[in-house]
Formats: sequence, structure tokens, C-alpha cells
Amino acid sequence: MKIITPAYILTPTELKKNLGVAFDRTILAIDTQETLLQRFPKAEQISCPPNTLLMPGLINAHVHLEFSANKTSLDYGDFVPWLHSVIEHRDDLMHACDTVCMKHATSMMLDSGITTFGAVSSHGLDLEAAAGAPQKVIFFNELIGSQANMADALFNDFLSRLDASQSITRRGFYPAVAIHSPYSVHPILINKALQLAQNESLRLSAHFMESRSEREWLDNNQGPFKAFFETFLKQSHALCRANEFLELFQETPTLMTHVVHADPCELRQLVHGHHTVIHCPISNRLLGVGTINLDDLDRSNIPWITATDGLSSNYTLNLFEEMKAALFMHSDAPLLPLANRLIESVTTKAAAALQLNSGAIAVGKDADMLLLQLDSVPTEQIALHLILQHYPINAIFIDGTKVK
Repeated sequence: MKIITPAYILTPTELKKNLGVAFDRTILAIDTQETLLQRFPKAEQISCPPNTLLMPGLINAHVHLEFSANKTSLDYGDFVPWLHSVIEHRDDLMHACDTVCMKHATSMMLDSGITTFGAVSSHGLDLEAAAGAPQKVIFFNELIGSQANMADALFNDFLSRLDASQSITRRGFYPAVAIHSPYSVHPILINKALQLAQNESLRLSAHFMESRSEREWLDNNQGPFKAFFETFLKQSHALCRANEFLELFQETPTLMTHVVHADPCELRQLVHGHHTVIHCPISNRLLGVGTINLDDLDRSNIPWITATDGLSSNYTLNLFEEMKAALFMHSDAPLLPLANRLIESVTTKAAAALQLNSGAIAVGKDADMLLLQLDSVPTEQIALHLILQHYPINAIFIDGTKVK
């Protein structure tokens, strides 16, 4: 049992002052220090310097640890040339990124205040690093493969990786399922994986409508993807259309990553399926796929959250940096409302999408918290200042335990 008394608390939708938080694994009470000491006289007291701010830990819902060795190996600027460079350098990058490399990536996230992350795992090579991370982890075992004659072998490999992740029993580690994309996974495999996810109540993620090339391929079997699939897979047509892909998920709420080029009909399908969009602004810019229309998502009542993607399409795994990029990418959006919404997108909204009991400084929530050192009294623009200034983090708590 501990009591922490910062100068300010960001819940993150309200800024409060002159209050403390009593917690063990969860937040037990929020009240004045005097009242908390009366209720919990034996609690350990954590004193805080002036101008400290307590806020929820950040949640990075989508990251690829297995490509964390990349810095300058891959080609940026356009999606398909980047994809070709991934194919060309994949083996070298994966061999270069051992468990030590991936643990460095998890430490990078922790240093920037990320107390939970969603690891999208293509090969299972990141299982040891993810299982040993201090953060909570949603471990998305990714299914990929478009050739029907390989379906059994691909699914058995996926099941083997899923079983390995399900053998991890530590608190805060959640095995999950990822479907790579509508252009790269055969519908037979998708249906089998979705049935498994439903039967075992596993969280689910997928990439959807990231690039114009994906749009052209799924709609017309044309565009830059045509040469790619004919060259690498001897495939002359898409496995399914975008709307058919979404129909497969209509009974299973899913985190759909990117969704830059979804059309109005597909947005309606996202609403009806109760899906959440993961927005990765830096990755979108580096791969030249365009800018998602957040207004369209909001008008359609589609929830969206913010994530970094992996170091194969980013230079950092820092969510404050990601939110800063979003502030400038969406230049027509009113600044302060967007800043507030971005903070929510990596705390309360992300926790809801990942079915976690965290993301807020509120009674009953897990005590996943950051203590930041501000340089002045905060104002109603605190969300904007948090994104722009990158204030030092004095302490990080996960399930009430100080981890940094």
C-alpha cells in the first residue's frame, strides 16, 4: 500500500490538484493527503518534488519488435519499394536483432513512459523479450500466407507460435491473434484463425487499407502490387475484396491498423463490426501512404488510437514523439482538441480497445502511472505541452510497482 501526493493529476480527461492517490496493484482512493492518511495510516508515503504531474502510463498498441535492428536498411518514401526492401533485407535484419536487441526496444518504450505494448509477432522470435519485459504485453501472433496449398502448414506454424505464447503465465501477458492483411492471408486461414480467436476469447488485430497500392490491387487486381504478387507468389489476382475481408470480421471486434484508404462503405462496416482503428502517423509518412482522415472516423463514430508501428517504418518507439507528428500531420484540426484526443488515444481509448483495466487515474483501475516533472504550473493546455515538451519522467509504476 502506497500513497503518492503529486502537485497535479491528469486523469487524463481532467487536471486536478492538491490530491493524492492511494494504491497497491490498483488505485484504491483519490483524495486529500490528510484523508488518505486517515484511511490508510500504515501506507508508505511517496513524496514528490514541486510541479510533478501524475498521469496514466502510455499504451502502444502496435509494434513489431522483430525488426528493431533497422535504422537505414529499408527504403522509405513509397509503400511498394519499402516492401521490396523488406523482402531483400528481412533475413539480415532478423538475424541482426537478437533478444538483446529486442529487449533494448522494450526498454526504449519504457523510458518514454509506455507501460503496455501490443507486439505483433511474425515468427515468434520476440517471445522471450516480450515475456521478460516489465510492461504489460498483448502478444499478437501473426498469421500470414496467401497460397491455399500451403494453408495447413502455415496454420500449424501459427498454432505452434500461439501455443508457445500461451505457455507464458506471468501476470500482464496476454496471447492474441493478428491477421496480417486482406492481400496476404487466404480467407481459409482467416476463417480458421477467427474461429479460434472467438472460441478462446483472444484479442485480435489486422492491417487494413494502408496504401493506395492495396486499394488498387483489392479493387481491380492492378497497380504496383500486381507485379509484386506475380513475381514473388505467381498470383495474378487478389484473394478477396476489401469489403469481403471486413465481412469475415463482422462478429469479432478487431484493432484495424492504418485504414488510410478505406472508403465510406468500409467505414460503415468498421462501425457495424465495432472495430477500432490504430493510427500510426510516422509510419504512414515514411511509407508515403497518405494521411488518414480523422474527421471521417469521428463522424462515423469509429474509435481510433495512436501507436508507433515498428522500427521497420519508424525511427523511434516514443509515443510522445508519435503524437507530436500527428499534431503537425493533421494541420487542419483544432490544435487543443486534437492534443487532448491524442493523449486519450494512448491512455483511456487504447485501454478500452485492448480490453485492459488501465489507462486512467481512477479508483479501481490498475496502478499503471507516470510521474512527470513539469517546469511550471500546468494550464488547460497541459495535453499540448506534454506532447511538445517531453517532460522528464521521475517514476514509472506498473500494477503499483515502481519499475523505473
